[in-house]
Amino acid sequence: MFAGHDPYLVALSVIVAILGGYTGFGLAARIRGTPGLARRLLLAGAAGFLAVGIWTMHFVGMLAAPIPPAAAYLVLPTIISFLICALVVGISLFFVSIGDPSRQRVIASALLLGAGIVSMHYVGVHAVSGPFHIVHRPGMILLSSLIAVLSAYGGLRIYLARQGGLRLVLSAVAFGIAVSGMHYTAMHGMTFSTMPLDMVPMSDGLVASAQVLSLVVALLCFVIAAGFLLFLVPEPRPRPLAGFPGGFYPASEAPGPVSEGLQTASRSDRSVMTTAPLGGIGQPRQLPVQRIPVEAADGTRLVDVTEIRAIRADAHYTMVHDGQRERMCSWSISEAETKLDPAVFIRVHRSHIVSLPHVAFLRKEGDGAIVELDGPQPTIVPVSRAKIAEIRARLGLTKTVPPRH
Repeated sequence: MFAGHDPYLVALSVIVAILGGYTGFGLAARIRGTPGLARRLLLAGAAGFLAVGIWTMHFVGMLAAPIPPAAAYLVLPTIISFLICALVVGISLFFVSIGDPSRQRVIASALLLGAGIVSMHYVGVHAVSGPFHIVHRPGMILLSSLIAVLSAYGGLRIYLARQGGLRLVLSAVAFGIAVSGMHYTAMHGMTFSTMPLDMVPMSDGLVASAQVLSLVVALLCFVIAAGFLLFLVPEPRPRPLAGFPGGFYPASEAPGPVSEGLQTASRSDRSVMTTAPLGGIGQPRQLPVQRIPVEAADGTRLVDVTEIRAIRADAHYTMVHDGQRERMCSWSISEAETKLDPAVFIRVHRSHIVSLPHVAFLRKEGDGAIVELDGPQPTIVPVSRAKIAEIRARLGLTKTVPPRH
């Protein structure tokens, strides 16, 4: 049965699943750093794109299968299969996007999402109506269910461990391939047994032909591709801040060649610029904070700065790594740089701040470098080329040449 699939439609179904996963996980990655109504809209958008990606992949796969030509599709079960998918995806993303995503919560979300994918598949399969019986092999049902749960868990874990665009790509590719694998594994265990026409039951409700389904699927493929392309559009650069002399950007956010020049400035010059109050020439500098507010399941917690390993920009907010996990902070990356002690924390990249006492490893990589920070869960942070010399000097790795006599 599996060998008779159209290879071009099979490839299209995998691509659709990957694009839907990329857009959905990409929108979901912004949920934790967005308050209020925008957070709900992002959750709805992420769940919608993931659900449409999974559902469209399923029906592209159905069109690729060698289903008997007299087959038609019952409209009500087809719609129900999509609603099941959208509901479980939304609930799963909600569970892992609020509070601390504990292992138990991720496992529960993966079980729910896997069960939803399996339910969507078999409800959608039994929307196929015609002069035949559909028979499933129990062993393939169990195997496809296991693949669905494992793919859901793997996709959620990669998504939660994100550290940039590469993680998002890996999450989408793994999720798309795994969801497609679940579908085609289940289809491999499915057979059609024909029956006499006089024994075919009358179909109740609306029925759509394969041609109508093809048009609907083509439209949804266009929606997924459009959402994917819109998601790739870069966000606008930050505007100059009026409080800085001459309307300059903060040192590490200035675009183009200005950034290269400002990032090579000395720490003493830069600290005057970033720690002075905005109205504040001649006013005393702000004292460094001793604790950072982060979001938790039961409210806002204050984490001592001595526990902080790294701070990573996430849209207009930041993710604070304490050596075990990342938690969302309402500060922007520039605000964090301003409030932290510049003698302890250094901004090594436009999107990353690290704590010097926790740096355990430094290595050149490409044009830049990377540092590894200690802790129960060590984390890797990129270092821009313009910051390598400064961090080496701050770590005491710069060789000094003795004066000649």
